Amino acid sequence: MPKRKTHTKAFKAKVALEAVKGEETVAELASRYKVHPTQIHDWKKTRLSGAENLFARKNAKTQNDGEAEIRNLHAKIGELTVDIDFLERGLKRVGAK
Repeated sequence: MPKRKTHTKAFKAKVALEAVKGEETVAELASRYKVHPTQIHDWKKTRLSGAENLFARKNAKTQNDGEAEIRNLHAKIGELTVDIDFLERGLKRVGAK
């Protein structure tokens, strides 16, 4: 049984981009790259559906990451405050200031 071909992401993107350009037919691309035309149609569809993400705002993701970072820092500040209070009470018991 022959082993299945695996194509790199770069190869798929290249073929899909050429299919989107439309300078050659899918059949011509399929024969040139030795890939089934249905596969090229699938890659083209994937490329076009992912195109809207190219123009998505990166600020939304970084803002969510920033909010998560702030929550983590606030939690750490709370932990450190509890530790400091605990140590201060321990030092008072021992008689040190």
